[in-house]
Amino acid sequence: MGMGMEKGMTAYEAARERTVEENKRKMEALNLRHLSAAIAVAPETPSPMKQKRRRIIEAAVVAPSPPRRSRRLANLPEVKYAEVAPDGAERMKRSPRKAIDSIYLATRGSISMEARLEAARKAEELESQLDPEFPSFVKPMLHSHVVRGFWLGLPRHFCETYLPKHDAIVTLLDEKDEQFDTNYLAYKNGLSGGWAGFALDHGLLDGDATVFQLVKPTTFKVHIIRATVDDGNEVTK
Repeated sequence: MGMGMEKGMTAYEAARERTVEENKRKMEALNLRHLSAAIAVAPETPSPMKQKRRRIIEAAVVAPSPPRRSRRLANLPEVKYAEVAPDGAERMKRSPRKAIDSIYLATRGSISMEARLEAARKAEELESQLDPEFPSFVKPMLHSHVVRGFWLGLPRHFCETYLPKHDAIVTLLDEKDEQFDTNYLAYKNGLSGGWAGFALDHGLLDGDATVFQLVKPTTFKVHIIRATVDDGNEVTK
């Protein structure tokens, strides 16, 4: 750019034009303009790793490999597990909890709310006749206590007042003074291991009511009140 073109420009504009011309000359010297044009029109070449991955995927889809089997089982006929549907007995084995529920409902009968309340009322009446020197409480039985789970939560206030502050073995005495040891979990205020054996051995059912009387620091005397089914008959065990 000559001096004639700089006439009529401000000092800033003239300096800017000189800088642009200087940059153009440097680009020509380095051949950058031609290199950038070549890159813009160059065809895109796929990555070798992408091509290899694509060939592996296509080969797996077109010709799937046979399932891997051990040499010991290679000569045995292939087992088709989906061909045979399990019969009712087999399904019961695979779903033991559902089987237990079905058997329970078939043998227990229907327990109405009135029957539950009546069993609890009788339990409270029995508790009122016990020696007040030994603390006690009423515990109605629920499904989770006697069928699934077998976890028996005890009243929190009772546990904090009378039972150990740490895990311990708590003994249950039935009405025949037969002993059953259970695991008392202090932080959960309830009975775990051993309670299932007591409940099953005494045929406790959903709707029954019990009275727990603490006769020793870690020993309960357990009284059982049976609920009645809808036909008015008391369930006996």
